[in-house]
Amino acid sequence: MGSSNVCDLPDDVHDPIYMDCYRRSLENPEEFWDELGRLVDWFKPWDTVLDNSNAPFTKWYSGGYLNACYNAVDRHILAGKGTKVALIHDSPLTNTIRHVTYQELYDKINKLAGGIASLGVKRGDKVVIYMPLIPEAIVAMLATARLGAIHSVVFGGFAANELCTRIEHAKPKIIIAANCGVEPGKIIPYLDILHNALCISKWKPTCNVIFQRSKILTSTLKEKTDLDWDVLQVLGEPVDCVPVEANDPLYILYTSGTTDKPKGVQRPIGGHLVTLMYTMKMIYGVNPDEVWWGASDLGWVVGHSYICYGPLLYGATSVMYEGKPDRTPDAEQYYRIIEQHRVVSLFSVPTAFRVLRRTDPDCECGKKYSLKSLRSIFIAGEHCDLETKGWIEKTFKVPVLNNWWQTETGSAVTATCMGFKHSLNPPKFTTGLPFVGYNIKILQPDGTECQTSKLGRIVLKLPLPPGNMSTLYGNNELYKKIYFSKYPGYYDTMDAGYKDENGYIYVTARDDDIINVAGHRISTSSLEDAVLRHPDVMDAAVFGVPEPTKGQVPLCLFVPRAECAKSNVKVAAEIIQNIRNIVGPIASFRLAAPVHGLPRTRSGKTMRKALADFAKNELVVLPATIEDPSVFKDVRRALQSLGYALNTPEPITEKNDLNQ
Repeated sequence: MGSSNVCDLPDDVHDPIYMDCYRRSLENPEEFWDELGRLVDWFKPWDTVLDNSNAPFTKWYSGGYLNACYNAVDRHILAGKGTKVALIHDSPLTNTIRHVTYQELYDKINKLAGGIASLGVKRGDKVVIYMPLIPEAIVAMLATARLGAIHSVVFGGFAANELCTRIEHAKPKIIIAANCGVEPGKIIPYLDILHNALCISKWKPTCNVIFQRSKILTSTLKEKTDLDWDVLQVLGEPVDCVPVEANDPLYILYTSGTTDKPKGVQRPIGGHLVTLMYTMKMIYGVNPDEVWWGASDLGWVVGHSYICYGPLLYGATSVMYEGKPDRTPDAEQYYRIIEQHRVVSLFSVPTAFRVLRRTDPDCECGKKYSLKSLRSIFIAGEHCDLETKGWIEKTFKVPVLNNWWQTETGSAVTATCMGFKHSLNPPKFTTGLPFVGYNIKILQPDGTECQTSKLGRIVLKLPLPPGNMSTLYGNNELYKKIYFSKYPGYYDTMDAGYKDENGYIYVTARDDDIINVAGHRISTSSLEDAVLRHPDVMDAAVFGVPEPTKGQVPLCLFVPRAECAKSNVKVAAEIIQNIRNIVGPIASFRLAAPVHGLPRTRSGKTMRKALADFAKNELVVLPATIEDPSVFKDVRRALQSLGYALNTPEPITEKNDLNQ
């Protein structure tokens, strides 16, 4: 084992450079992060690398001053890289492709920053941004950061009530929005949604800055409250970047899900920029002259970290894809983008590939494209079953590497790191090795450490490394209560998993996705993996339902292949037998039924808790992030065929609930 009990990874298994960095990051974090702090440009160097005097409110690079916009754009211009492409906006929904150079990005940011400064926006003010995945959204983020103000991007799929909640909580000086978004077959009227949100909001911003997507839709602006983006550009003078203290907020990002109070993750600027710069090379193995594609959206943490800030800080080219994996207009788009833009690495969620596989299982759409530029695919956000992972590897012919993180952490906690020469064929199911700075423990409910390979709660020993959230915006007490009260001295991830003898981490599920069958704790994801090995199953969700003798038993809803010749009854029987063979009778797996589709959030997470509550005849309040609430009609039919959901009321969405 390692020479110190601080680092419990075996020396002789992993890359020595990784082992040296990992050990130093735990044993001497001040020295380690002091060196890495020089990856970004500072107006004033820090006085103290690590200030943990008020745990868990850890501060990194205290007394240092920098600016996110300067580091993402200005310094590349000064280095003579203005002609390099910063953003490729690829939108089959609008049939357009735009290449935005660093110089063009700089010019657009400067004009907008001058304009919003003339509206009174200054350091420390909040700006809510409500836009689709277009370059102007990144211009709005960086223009806000240029002034030392704090942006809060609200995902464009949110309805008026969700938007209102975030406006009331953040209390923005102004709102920057687009007039519309585009989905397959429809236009989303962002401006109408914004106006509806402000009608019911107790907080009124100074004004709304509206970017008109005039080639799609021209909207009527309200004279008293709305200001046209193009008009604003000429109102102000270009402005220099405002120096901001390293622990001041860069942004507020609200996590999805229903809570009594909004959970606004507050991201400190200094440590976040340092970590993102470092991860582009060390985790993702990208070089600054290459094209990177984060297939997510702004308003989710992956979009913030790896569509906007990470690639631009690094000086790389970032692809912004406005479309779906399959319906815009077909299942060719992922392959086309990789070939056309010479993408070297792609970050996506397993669901995107499940959609591709379901639509085009033999990759007929992809065969006409060359994927030779691609070196790796990274997946995160949800568990990836082996069948899907195997299909991705066979189809794209590159390593498919898992990593695990949360909105709260801002970047990966565990990963298979290209830059550290980690094994590109890690053990099955692992989310990788701990990234530098993360001392990961697996604890039992009483707080004692679990034995190797035993399932428990995943926690992170304090202090957390740079880039993690600094608090929940406006609520230090809730921050302490949610994340640090259950296991003192640790950050509680609320995820379940285990660690093997070589230090690899396995994240099995959110801790509430563990089923307790007659005292045996079984992970839903392990059962789903076994289900998805069936050749006629395209998708599946397993969750616990009540059973009088065993307390809980697993129930499986599965989506059969469209071309499956077998009856659903036969497929269900085979699934049940497979589980018995793979997991064993301990799982008490006897309930399975087909459905047309499963409820998922827009970020790809399966809503197992909602399914479990629905099965128990409880009222289900669906988050506004749900992709398609109509699937519950068929879910009800399937559950009732198994004797569940016999008296369940119709689910309601958060927006309807708030209106009642």
